[in-house]
Amino acid sequence: MMKMSSFFAAALALLSIGMSVLIADDTKTAPAENKRPVVEQPNKDGKVVKTDDEWRKKLTAEQYRVTREGGTERAFGKAYKEFHHHGEGTYFCVGCGSELFTSTEKFDSGCGWPSFYDPSKANKVTEHVDTSGGMVRTEVVCSVCDAHLGHVFSGEGFETPTDKRYCINAAALLYVPASKKPGATGNKPKGDRKGEEGKE
Repeated sequence: MMKMSSFFAAALALLSIGMSVLIADDTKTAPAENKRPVVEQPNKDGKVVKTDDEWRKKLTAEQYRVTREGGTERAFGKAYKEFHHHGEGTYFCVGCGSELFTSTEKFDSGCGWPSFYDPSKANKVTEHVDTSGGMVRTEVVCSVCDAHLGHVFSGEGFETPTDKRYCINAAALLYVPASKKPGATGNKPKGDRKGEEGKE
């Protein structure tokens, strides 16, 4: 009987440790925000280059999977819900700190990922043809550190100035409110499709 009690006590202890690790890991993958970005110094070619180990040390597991391995976060997840409630501000690259988007270009497309109709005036977003997964899409990456951000789609009928939808992973972005970065604006256009009500 004593042996059985000892066994169950040990099992419960191991379970508690495992749960603690899972909870800690979940907090590490939460999207970063409200902190001024650490802007990495680019090399003579205007690029921020790091080894794989350096990126792993700098980024959370989810940020690394998305930005360095070209992954995609879950639609309508926690990061998207937080993005959905952001006010005026600026979105920086989580890898190198370059300015990518602002709340001016943000709109609600209802797709489950952060959406913008154009990059910010900083022009730090580059487009590439992506043929992975048996599809032809346009990938968007950070121009400075080549972090995978997401994809851009056009001609979907959104009533925005460009009729483009930059579908971006929240894990790739660092949000800084306008109060911490003077000059950012937040005139958010509606993302309604022509003739349809906007999706939540």
